[in-house]
Amino acid sequence: MIKGEWVDNAIVLRTGVFREADMWLRILCRERGLVTVFAFGATRSRRRFCGCLDRLNTLLCHVRASGRGAFLNLTEATLVEGCQELRRNWRRMAVAANCLSFVEAMGVPAEGAADAFALVETLRTTLERDAELPSLFTRYFRLRLAGALGVAPRLDVCERCSGDTLGRALFLVNEGSVRCTRCPAPSVRYVVPLSEEALALLRRVQRSFPTQWPEDEPLREDRRCCAQAIDGFVQYHLGLDWRNGRFQST
Repeated sequence: MIKGEWVDNAIVLRTGVFREADMWLRILCRERGLVTVFAFGATRSRRRFCGCLDRLNTLLCHVRASGRGAFLNLTEATLVEGCQELRRNWRRMAVAANCLSFVEAMGVPAEGAADAFALVETLRTTLERDAELPSLFTRYFRLRLAGALGVAPRLDVCERCSGDTLGRALFLVNEGSVRCTRCPAPSVRYVVPLSEEALALLRRVQRSFPTQWPEDEPLREDRRCCAQAIDGFVQYHLGLDWRNGRFQST
């Protein structure tokens, strides 16, 4: 049973209309994580919602549990920050949709809410203001969100000897870690070779926000290996794969 009443900042990830004037929203709250709320009369009300329930908007939300605790009722919302320029760029909105779908597929508990909220806000800023995006942008986002939720691969030291991975390394997908070239080659099947530059790139992405991700394209081989490493980790450890326009369980 859902109880209580609260106020929190939240980013709108997805919306839908039911009946004639009511809406449901998937929102990422700064303190409470990912939740679904219902906004009754939202398509008609200008006093309580002021037409601000658009995707990617940051809102100050007043939420109250229903009388029987079956659902959450969005009683009022105030626009904190929007993204008018981004909405005019359908290519960037497609990138945003991919990233937001991954947030929903992952789910965000209260424990990781603050970092995930900051990540999505920075995502919006980057998509709206940056002139160029790296070709691996959506994959970078998946790696970074996994880190925000405490399930990122370990890329700092060798999983066998705990030493620094100088130069090239091997990413062990099933282990979610790297092995240095000083140690014996692993017996596992799914191994992705990473150059020193590729490993440094993944480390940088894992520790920073989208505004700090490098715009320069890595070498073709490094780009391919980084994509394989991230995709393999997401599929093997998170059980998700992008198919038919949405993330599905593998």
